[in-house]
Order: sequence, then C-alpha cells, then structure tokens
Amino acid sequence: MRLIFAGTPQVAVPSLRALVGSDHEVVSVITRPDAKVGRGRRLEPSPVKVVAQELGLPVLTPRSATDPDLVAALEGLAPDCCPVVAYGALLPEQVLDIPTHGWVNLHFSLLPAWRGAAPVQRALIAGDEITGASTFRIEAGLDTGPVYGTMTERIRPDDTSGALLDRLADAGAPLLLATMDGIATGELEPQVQPTEGISHAAKLTVEDARVDLTHPSMAIDRLIRGCTPAPGAWTSFRGERLKLGPVGITDETLPVGVVDARKREVLVGTADRAVRLGEVTPLGKKPMPAADWARGVRIADGDRLGEETP
Repeated sequence: MRLIFAGTPQVAVPSLRALVGSDHEVVSVITRPDAKVGRGRRLEPSPVKVVAQELGLPVLTPRSATDPDLVAALEGLAPDCCPVVAYGALLPEQVLDIPTHGWVNLHFSLLPAWRGAAPVQRALIAGDEITGASTFRIEAGLDTGPVYGTMTERIRPDDTSGALLDRLADAGAPLLLATMDGIATGELEPQVQPTEGISHAAKLTVEDARVDLTHPSMAIDRLIRGCTPAPGAWTSFRGERLKLGPVGITDETLPVGVVDARKREVLVGTADRAVRLGEVTPLGKKPMPAADWARGVRIADGDRLGEETP
C-alpha cells in the first residue's frame, strides 16, 4: 500500500522505521512543525522529522491539520492508508476521508481503557498490572474507533512512564506493520470497541504531578513513576519546588512529610510507610542524589517536605 506516516516524538520512530523497511511504500511523512526548546529557545525538528530526512522521505509540517495545503498534498499523494503514532493534533473529517482505508492509529493502551493523551502515565498511576497497545481506525470521537489488533505488556514494579512507553513503542511497531499487512490483503476487519471498561487518560498537568505526602506510600510511588520523566513529580521544601525521581518504599515509619537525612539515604514520612528518596532536583539546579541534596541544604530536625509554596 501507499502510506503516509504521521507522528512526532521519539516513540513514533520505531514504527516509521518498521514501515519503511516493509513491502509498503511510505510516500511522505507528516509531523509537527519545528519547536522552540531549551533556554535558548532554538528551533529543533521533531525526532520523526530527523529520521524521515535521514531516510530521504518528503516531510510535511503543517501548522494545522485543517491547512488547505495539507489537504491538497494528501489528495495529490493519494495514499491507501495513513498510519499514525503520537502525531499530536486532531484530524478533521475532511482529512480523515482522503485515504482509501482511513487513518490507523497505534495507541498505547488496551482500548477502550485509557482513551486520551496520557494512557501510559495514567495506567501507572492507577496501579494497572497489564497494559499494551492497540491499532484502531480513527474517527471523529477521541480514540473511539474500531480496533484492528492489540498486544499486551506487563507493567514492571520499577517502571517509569518513560521506560514503559519506550518498550511499548518498540513492541507496538510490529503490531502496526501487521495491521497494515492485514488491511492490504483484506484479511483484517476492525472490531467495534466494547461499551464496558472505558476509562479516560487526560493529559497530566503540573498540579496533577504534585506529591501529597498524606497519601499512602504505594500511591506516591505510582504517581512519581507515572510522572517520570514528564511532567515531573514534585513537592516543596522551605517554600521552593523540589522535583522527585522514583522512590523506594521502606518498612519504617515517620510523621507525614518529615525528612530523616542519614549518611547514605534520605527517608520521608507518608500516610503509612516512609519512602526512600532517589534522585531530586532543586529549583534551578541539576538532578542529584537525595543524600547529596540533604547535605547541601543542611537538613534540621523537624524539616518537612510538602509545605505550601509562596
């Protein structure tokens, strides 16, 4: 089939490479425009654009999916199907109707669970034990289209959203390719999603990532892992934000929020068991081991995490 691939971040790259290496013809790639990054606010291309250019593929970077130039380009290219992985923009009906077999999305959840922008993060925060990926035909509703296929992945106790998403990106690429193969041969028909088991995965905000130390240690552990690397879990210390990397759960107890700085470790009290801090990032500084941070700020008896910021 003639394919136009749409994707933007690094997690879309394994699928792009798999499709380019297949019997299908990737005639173009659509990705988000170059974005300003870093303190210098310099423009950088998306990871998908970088790889597409390395592979010699034409790249389209419309500012909007409703851009008339994009519509004209799609009509001119006459794709049979448009596979999508984390493109980052909603597609209007005018665009959805152009490919013969529509737009097929690789979504990182077992639909209808965790429809939306942050399925991996929300699955971790909820304490799911199993997740996976689904391919489905995009329609007007948010991740509501009929499903072609799924694959499952066990969530590990130490998974962060970044690590889990990387695994799903690699494991999902063969699923997307198999879906393209099945559509091409006519052997694969999508199935309507069940009406039960629906859950939604809204994008995580900075406030969602705030660690409440009055919660149980297991919930805190899940929240931090779900927010790592983005948007980054945080609490406050002496009136300033302190980012927290993944923690360990101990068998010890401390009053909620109280910091116990020891020679080689730092414990903090929660609603039940104390957690052992891993890497922390003070405001305006680089990540560092919690023990180094504690020595630098000279933790005093009674110091607590979680005070309100000014």
